[in-house]
Amino acid sequence: MIITDTHTHLYSEAFDEDRGATIERAMDSGVRRFFVPAIDSTYTDRMLQLKNKYPEHIFLMMGLHPTHVKEDFKRELLHVEEMLEKHQFYAIGEIGIDLYWDKSFLKQQQEAFRFQIKLAKKNKLPIVIHCREAFDEIFEILEAEKGIGLRGIFHCFTGNLEQAQRAIGYNMKLGIGGVVTFKNGKIDKFLNEIALENIVLETDAPYLAPVPYRGQRNESAYIVNVLDKLAEVYAMEKIKIAEATTRNAKEVFGI
Repeated sequence: MIITDTHTHLYSEAFDEDRGATIERAMDSGVRRFFVPAIDSTYTDRMLQLKNKYPEHIFLMMGLHPTHVKEDFKRELLHVEEMLEKHQFYAIGEIGIDLYWDKSFLKQQQEAFRFQIKLAKKNKLPIVIHCREAFDEIFEILEAEKGIGLRGIFHCFTGNLEQAQRAIGYNMKLGIGGVVTFKNGKIDKFLNEIALENIVLETDAPYLAPVPYRGQRNESAYIVNVLDKLAEVYAMEKIKIAEATTRNAKEVFGI
């Protein structure tokens, strides 16, 4: 059984003490592909080192995370452009809008999101969207950018059925992770109304660990718990869920 983790921050400082062991545990659990999103330029070297150490298993993205959009965001976007010219990346991500922590940079986040969507289209790459308390703002920009070239993943999807269907309408897969195992996560109540062809698995490690690890450091091996929950939701064998979601991930990232 081959499982794909479409969103894991393996370069995070949270793994500095046991990164190799963490990756081994994930691979022992069946994870063979790790898609690694960017945050900002301060993490680029860590990402490239990770790729160099595990070239057959690590697939990098490049982008500017919305919570790291500050006064210097245009310099950061220039870094994204420069890296795309120098290295191979499989998506522009994670990008989007986050209004949970700070609303003061909303205009800059919107500008950065639009710019990076256009960059993705130019480079024929998918986008990986970060959305927190910003569905309306995200959808407004996707509506303006919809059409040829727009595709990707709505990472850590936590919306309702209507929002899920709208995201899919913009050629997005839904990234499903630990939240689906939470009692108050809610998405498990309607997810079986979404065709499996629109779903990919993720962990967002080291964040959002699934039950029974909720509150602890998340890691890619715990994607098995997400897989177990989806097998329950869709009333399907785990291997079928793994096969379908891996196929979906390969379609999105073009590998």
